Amino acid sequence: RLMPRCHAPWTLGRGMLGVVAAVVCAALPVVAAGRSVSFRSDDGRTINALVFEPSQRPSAAVVLVPMLGRPKDDWDAVAQRLADANILALAIDLPGLSDPGDSSVLGAWSRDVHAAVAYLQSRPDVRPGAIGVAGASLGASLAAMAVAGDPVVRSLALVSPSLEYRGVRIDAAMKQYGGRPALLMASAHDPYAARSARELAKDPPGPRQTHFSEITAHGTVLLARDGEAVRTLVEWFQRTLG
Repeated sequence: RLMPRCHAPWTLGRGMLGVVAAVVCAALPVVAAGRSVSFRSDDGRTINALVFEPSQRPSAAVVLVPMLGRPKDDWDAVAQRLADANILALAIDLPGLSDPGDSSVLGAWSRDVHAAVAYLQSRPDVRPGAIGVAGASLGASLAAMAVAGDPVVRSLALVSPSLEYRGVRIDAAMKQYGGRPALLMASAHDPYAARSARELAKDPPGPRQTHFSEITAHGTVLLARDGEAVRTLVEWFQRTLG
């Protein structure tokens, strides 16, 4: 799934050029792009997304929700890793790139996550009962709110979660999520996210796993910098979605 990107110094002789080009191509892998799809939210708005499809289907599937101000493309590398692990990945855009300034409006963005889950349910190549959701930063809050009362979602992963983010709280949503499994990930050097992850893991009604990285970063940036965190995330969904 990794495709080479080639750069060669054309001042070299033809024979040496072939050797250098081969070495440089091998050293510069880039992630293959997902396929663009769109679907409707329950209010009729069009949601744009990228789908990364595994080679074997039907398969489990995971919705990926970005940080505030960041596009769905932030999930590309993780989405490809999931697809390579035979899990379909669907990365969505949020309704806006900036805070609307109203916590009720911001929290309502979780409806887009609901719509993404419904879209996965409609696909014949997605295995029934094997849908998960992962979100980063604000995306973690929206993920938790979306799945709380939706028993279709079997597994959840929150990267750099916040108990309260710009007026949006998730402690009640996580209690409603109940006995289903949740992975809580944060940098050990990201104080509020790490504290939120620890609080959400206390006395849970169901399985909770924590992962604290020594890399100083937040949300999808943490995943971009910490390969071990990505491995943990992929293995989590492999285990909890079957």
